Amino acid sequence: MGPGPGNPYPEVMEAFGRPVLGHLDPEFLELLDDLNQRLRQVWRTDNRLTFPVSATGSAGMEACLVNLVRPGDPVVIGVNGLFGARMCEVAERCGAQVVRVDFEWGQPVDPEQLLSAHPEPTLIGVVHAETSTGVRSELEPLGSGKGDALLLVDCVTSLGGIPVEVDAWGVDVAYAGTQKCLGVPPGLAPVTFSDRALERVVERPQSWYLDVNLIAAYVGEGAARAYHHTAPISMLYALHAGLGAILDEGLEAAWARHQACGDELHRRLPELGFELFAAEGYRLPELTTVRVPDSVTDEAAARQRLLADYGIEIGGGLGPVAGQVWRIGCMGHTARMRNVEMLLATLVAVTKE
Repeated sequence: MGPGPGNPYPEVMEAFGRPVLGHLDPEFLELLDDLNQRLRQVWRTDNRLTFPVSATGSAGMEACLVNLVRPGDPVVIGVNGLFGARMCEVAERCGAQVVRVDFEWGQPVDPEQLLSAHPEPTLIGVVHAETSTGVRSELEPLGSGKGDALLLVDCVTSLGGIPVEVDAWGVDVAYAGTQKCLGVPPGLAPVTFSDRALERVVERPQSWYLDVNLIAAYVGEGAARAYHHTAPISMLYALHAGLGAILDEGLEAAWARHQACGDELHRRLPELGFELFAAEGYRLPELTTVRVPDSVTDEAAARQRLLADYGIEIGGGLGPVAGQVWRIGCMGHTARMRNVEMLLATLVAVTKE
């Protein structure tokens, strides 16, 4: 139950056993079309350019930024954890004039501070669900108040686990990963670009591989396809299956399942001496962060014992809260109440030693 990959959906493991087709085989292209439509349903968008980048979530971040940021562009980015800071670094490498707006770790981003940080930003970037802190930030005020700026959102830990409404919230560009709430092993980065964002795509981005002008000609629906790269066929089978599992369950039902598990952890962990770290009202159900109780004298050794003796992985704190905070993931297929009960029972044994 760490913040990284959990157990994938059974349908995903079955998909890995499918025969590998050529990346331009008509049968595979039909699956790719259907996969992109499933992504639109999970993103809650009609964006025609919605597809999985053939790399992990960090490449999704980079694909969005290199295609939208020109040297000298003023870019406002909210930083309340590690991944907001990483967004700043990628934007700086694109030559942006980065206006970094920092917030205390464990607190959400304040939309008003982002909106007032620069009079005419080209882009506003924010992490919806910060993996390093377990905090959710509000997107709707940013979407309604962004003006002419594009709104870019990191949804790596939120997509499939809590509501994400790309069109309704005015999100122009977003990226995610497969290994969190989508219940698929890491290896792909779903992204979505609005038509408004596509109008501002850099003509020749710094990256050839991540150039959406080129990728769009490959992933676009229909018979006319332009070769861009050899797609990771089996990973795309897996994502297609994982999205199918979520949509068969019902997206709202998947959100409710994650919420129920998170609520139980938030209620019972303090009874074991763990102090909830993320700000109340902004705690993620799929990623619970807690301060380690004093009874755990060696937090790294305790986590190692959980992994070695019980097969339970818990992530340690990052950055300024390293050695102080645990990050407990309950995502995708792993978000089941039986796993919550098993974890809580195990923590009782570990913290009493």
